Amino acid sequence: MDDVARELSGFVSEMKEFREGMETRMTTIETKGRRPMLAGAAKEETPHRKAMGAYLRNGHEEGLRGLEGKGMTSVAADGGYLVDPVTSDTVRATLTGAASLRGVATVVNVEATSFDVLVDRADVGAGWATETDAFGETEAPQVERISIPLHELSALPKASQRLLDDAAFDVEAWLAGRIADKFARAEADAFINGDGVDKPTGVLTYPAVEESAWAWGSLGYVATGVDGDFASIDASDAIVDLVYALGARYRANGSFVMNSKTAGAVRKMKDADGRFLWSDGLQQGEPSRLMGYPVTICEDMPDIASGATAIAFGDFAAGYTVAERPDLRVLRDPFSAKPHVLFYATKRVGGDVSDFAAIKLLKFAVA
Repeated sequence: MDDVARELSGFVSEMKEFREGMETRMTTIETKGRRPMLAGAAKEETPHRKAMGAYLRNGHEEGLRGLEGKGMTSVAADGGYLVDPVTSDTVRATLTGAASLRGVATVVNVEATSFDVLVDRADVGAGWATETDAFGETEAPQVERISIPLHELSALPKASQRLLDDAAFDVEAWLAGRIADKFARAEADAFINGDGVDKPTGVLTYPAVEESAWAWGSLGYVATGVDGDFASIDASDAIVDLVYALGARYRANGSFVMNSKTAGAVRKMKDADGRFLWSDGLQQGEPSRLMGYPVTICEDMPDIASGATAIAFGDFAAGYTVAERPDLRVLRDPFSAKPHVLFYATKRVGGDVSDFAAIKLLKFAVA
């Protein structure tokens, strides 16, 4: 019996040690899981990213060619190489967060050279039916086809070869930042003022007509009643008229678009009870609001001036569509600007008004 007791006691001790060891391992694993990743370790070193880094620094194309041979879409058909997904996502995130219509418009990815939008300009006919009476024929909808061509947007940042040879220099992050900055500025201007020739068609390119005479193919406007300014008395009435000039189905998702100088003038306005129409966002990243509707600051909108349509209000998700190809290409050129290396980056993007009833303008004019 003593032998059995000793064996049982030893078994219990071993089980206790085993349990304590397992608890220690689990605690270690949980502690490591809660540790923040180092900045350098946060970037996933995929084969594509590694090959792209070698190409950008030294022009070595073997890695990217090898990926092409394995069926990965790393080499563009018309010159240059597709950047790795991390760099592409960085550029895309910057463009989305920039002061641009892209932030409130509908953005679609396409693989073709254009994108077609079908807009129903009239509601499909409907009516009430009884159990015995014949149901009459309803009116046919008016469908409008809008084709948005894609145009090539390019940037040409440059760096010295000595800087590229520095291992501490993050060439992918630098390139993504420079490309995103140039693309964001070019896009923002085109979405507002583009003439549609080798660039997107901007909102303000279309004719602006008085709201009472509005027709498809133009944008309706509401006048402030004063040339180049708001009215001296009840200035906020123009903002109210602009909001309610938009149809109710669009107004639910409405937002204002204006530049910073115009916003500086508008945010001083008060209603009849002395309350400011403008309210700042309560949380970081939340937009300011005017009459309860979000405000998007686009610096390419015109300043308040005689006859200027300096404020737009509408459902831009319905009213403006941005179409783009998801790929971003880079071509390394070490010869054209020696001793610097040029990086020719291109992407295809287009934009156009997709519903002329969804956007209204405030014109600083008598009528």
